[in-house]
Amino acid sequence: MFNRRDFLKSSTLVALAPTVPGFLTSVARAAPSQRDGRVLVVIELKGGNDGINTIVPYADPGYAKNRPSLCLPTAQLIKVNDHVGLHPALRGAARLLESQRLAIVQGVSYPNPSRSHDRSMSIWQTARLNPEKQDLGWLGSALDASDPPTDGSPGAVLSGIDAPPRALEGQRSRAATMSGFEDAYVSGSLNPRRAIAEPGTGSDLKAFMSRSFLDAYTSADRLKEVARAKDPGGVYPETQLGERLRLIAQLLKGGFHTRVFYAIQAGYDNHYGQAAIHAQLLGELGNSVGAFLDDLAVAKLAERVLVLCFSEFGRTVQENGSAGTDHGTAGPLLLAGPCVKAGLVGTTPSLEDLDPGQGELKQGELKVGIDFRQVYATVLEEWLELPSKTALAGDFKRLPLFQK
Repeated sequence: MFNRRDFLKSSTLVALAPTVPGFLTSVARAAPSQRDGRVLVVIELKGGNDGINTIVPYADPGYAKNRPSLCLPTAQLIKVNDHVGLHPALRGAARLLESQRLAIVQGVSYPNPSRSHDRSMSIWQTARLNPEKQDLGWLGSALDASDPPTDGSPGAVLSGIDAPPRALEGQRSRAATMSGFEDAYVSGSLNPRRAIAEPGTGSDLKAFMSRSFLDAYTSADRLKEVARAKDPGGVYPETQLGERLRLIAQLLKGGFHTRVFYAIQAGYDNHYGQAAIHAQLLGELGNSVGAFLDDLAVAKLAERVLVLCFSEFGRTVQENGSAGTDHGTAGPLLLAGPCVKAGLVGTTPSLEDLDPGQGELKQGELKVGIDFRQVYATVLEEWLELPSKTALAGDFKRLPLFQK
């Protein structure tokens, strides 16, 4: 039985402090920079994004009828076609759409959607409709089926100071958290010195690995090299999301082998006074993603990067009495990058032909048109070239999301 002591002996990249003190190994030194492998960047729109006022069905009679104060003037929308338009704050996203770098998957959710933040996010993060405590994340589980990066980098990195998302939890794949070059550490751990000192048995390897801080980036020296690199980079918005995507771009340009990056943009739970804050968030999102892809295009890296933006649920069709919206069901999912088959995917949900609901609201909500696991399956199989059946607990029909 391969136990914890064996793991320590064989591992070349175990760090004994959460600040990841620099030390190099011959294997890590020899690892070449990665400039070809495909990368997925996930942006979580935390709180429940109002998809109806993001991808606006302005020609639907139910739009103005259900949203007397939140209805966006048709003349201000960025028209996608004769029925749908983008929120006027999404200028950056509109530029991506015009340059064939944005796909909009409409009406995305899952059967019998939950309107609970925690439960719905757990469903999206694990790809299980009835998630159990022991269920791994969909990305962590998928990365378990692949070889770890040859340079000692983690398979996934969370850019920011948020709690590590469940989506990145794997049995053998490693996920790291980083908000700047000075504070890289591997997430989900107790004090590493104490964890490594604790006695273990042959059956506790998984638990030990989940507690241990592993060296996410080979060495502090390598991080310093990337930080000191004379890279003017792109012009990013001076926002939290902009800085998080800038950091990811720097790591990619530095040649790190990490395959999945994750960032969180919070603030979408707008039960009152929604209009102004929603416009601010969408402007930040569109401009940040646009700057990120433009930056990578200059570095000749954009072709290997896909950005996926999702939220745990949409908002109610009908606005509430506080100029806001409440927890809804289906919403749009955005995919960005030169690889996507640009435009609308799926049918635009009707605001009049509604799902009768489960009795939680007085009126029905948007009908689910596409199961989010179809998007996941397509991304895993066709983009990351990883098996999806185990990660998603089933086979799901793929969607036409990528250029042939």
